[in-house]
Amino acid sequence: MEQKHLAQRQTSQSMLIFGVIIWLVLFAFGLHGLYDRLAFDSLQTDMGSYIPWGLWVSSYIWFIGLSAGSFLLSTLVYVFKLKQLEKVAPLALVVALITLIMALLSIWFDLGHMGRFYGVYLHPNFHSAMAWMVWLYTAYFVLLIFETYFALRGSLVRSSFLPGIPGIFSRILTGGRQEALSEEEVRRDRRKVTTLATLGIPLAIAFHGGVGALFATVVARDVWHTSLYPILFLVGAFLSGGALFTGLIAFFWPKRDDYWQATVHLLGRVTLGLLLLEAVLTWAELSVPMWYGVGPEYEELRYMLFGPYGWVFWVVQVGLCTVLPLILLVAGSKSPRMTGWAGILVAVTFLSTRLNLVLPGLVAPELAGLPYSYHDGRLTYQYLPSGSEWQLLAFIISVGIALYFLAVKVMPTLTGRDVA
Repeated sequence: MEQKHLAQRQTSQSMLIFGVIIWLVLFAFGLHGLYDRLAFDSLQTDMGSYIPWGLWVSSYIWFIGLSAGSFLLSTLVYVFKLKQLEKVAPLALVVALITLIMALLSIWFDLGHMGRFYGVYLHPNFHSAMAWMVWLYTAYFVLLIFETYFALRGSLVRSSFLPGIPGIFSRILTGGRQEALSEEEVRRDRRKVTTLATLGIPLAIAFHGGVGALFATVVARDVWHTSLYPILFLVGAFLSGGALFTGLIAFFWPKRDDYWQATVHLLGRVTLGLLLLEAVLTWAELSVPMWYGVGPEYEELRYMLFGPYGWVFWVVQVGLCTVLPLILLVAGSKSPRMTGWAGILVAVTFLSTRLNLVLPGLVAPELAGLPYSYHDGRLTYQYLPSGSEWQLLAFIISVGIALYFLAVKVMPTLTGRDVA
């Protein structure tokens, strides 16, 4: 038994070292992208007048899905009373908050004038779907902060006696409170969390389904103009958020006990079901317009499947994001490690599905002959994310990783550590 615990600690330490190395690489690589964006605006990107949305918009949708999926996973506990996930639910809220910050950073960097983001609040246009998205994100952000606080308040009070940064952080958030919460206060906090989680369900569905609706309402882009898009965005959010959380619990939950194994197994089953549903919806989206090779969206989808970047669909989206995780989840259903790798694989490579949702709608000219009418480096329908775009995305990911490990460090109860 002692050897088993020693092996588990060594595995955890190895994963931590591996995570630190990955973070250092991403952060160092991403700093140059941050400099390019702040010093040269968007001039270092490969976007232009014809393709104004690229990697950063795709990553924004990716991060928003991770956030919505993690949040909705927490509602299985706070609304639907699933006891098995009770210990990990607060961590799901923190992951939802961190990935939301990453999403907002992505779309903020994509703005032409980053300093004018407040205009949507001061000069509202109630007919704008994009403006409604901003307001929904704001409401969701506020709700997440309060729900996370009330879900963690009891453990923060217990952590206030810890030495160092965790104790200082806990005392700040609890106003220096010394005595433990009474039973009545614990019940009130639970009621508040349940109420906020219940309100958050339609809010999460509205803002992420609304992102799909935002694309679907663009009538000029045939491949987007379908009522299936909001459903695709929602299912993708559930899948990617659940897969990310599966990987985090599998590799970074410190107690490798029976509870950990059962929880990883349950999360793996949820991820498997959602992965199959995502595959069915993708087949439905592609097979109908591609069957007879007719329809206005046919050329855009053909470009995605068989164009110069068709490998993104077949190798990354189909191979690495669907087939390989399915094999790992089925063949390794009793192995937390294989389940964890399947979750990480889906969460990371799910960016490819977002690229394949955004870019095909932009590669076809709205007017025949438009690509040949004007000649300029920014007037082109060819797009491949520049090195600067990838670097800035790496910086945003490094920010998210740092926030996650900082949260776990200053709030040890997030990962099941008892500080009582």
